Amino acid sequence: MAPLKSLLRSTSSVERRLLSGIIVVAALVLGFAFLASQVIDGDTKAFDERVLQFFRAQTNASPAATRPWLRDAMRDITALGSTIVLTIVVVGVVGFLAVSGLRHAAGMVLVSVALGVLLSNSLKALFARPRPEFISPDLVVYTASFPSGHTTLSAVVYLTLGALLCRTQSSLTVKTYILCFAAFLTGIVGFSRVYLGVHWPTDVIAGWLVGGTWALLCWFVMIWLQSRGEVEPEQPRSAATLP
Repeated sequence: MAPLKSLLRSTSSVERRLLSGIIVVAALVLGFAFLASQVIDGDTKAFDERVLQFFRAQTNASPAATRPWLRDAMRDITALGSTIVLTIVVVGVVGFLAVSGLRHAAGMVLVSVALGVLLSNSLKALFARPRPEFISPDLVVYTASFPSGHTTLSAVVYLTLGALLCRTQSSLTVKTYILCFAAFLTGIVGFSRVYLGVHWPTDVIAGWLVGGTWALLCWFVMIWLQSRGEVEPEQPRSAATLP
């Protein structure tokens, strides 16, 4: 242990953060690989069906049939991860960065999200997992099930934008709040997909793993580009002036 402690003391804080980030990314990738192998082998079938049935009033029935207000709320929440809503959010943020003079940061966000969409769609095509068989007729779905696109893209968009906003703040409390709220949005979108029965629970877990990994990688790339001067540097919070 002594050589390891000595090695850690000899590294800079930036290097330690980078090492920690690499470890987290590796853990997320391994987690997704393990989950995907379990799904392919059919080992998650019992778990998936048990969780979905938990949210249903009776077998193959609409979820929470006696609580229509909750179903409506979940449909509203799931829209936060829809292509239309996420596109509006991304266009709004990219436009704001562009008119603020942060054109390279705007381009970074746009490329990160576009590649995230490509990654999500490629994984869906690769695994081609069927959707749950008891989706309500009023919920129309077109794509494969694994991983959940709503969950993956909400993680990509909200966590990437959250990390970007954190680069504009110097307060640790504010940074923590931003990241926690971004994670909260990603979490409730994923939960709504399971509640509505349009995804297996493991689809959502996979979406969190893929989206979180992608957002973290994009954050690392942005910091690296900022250090090279190719993306606008972190904007420190302006000091408040007292009257």
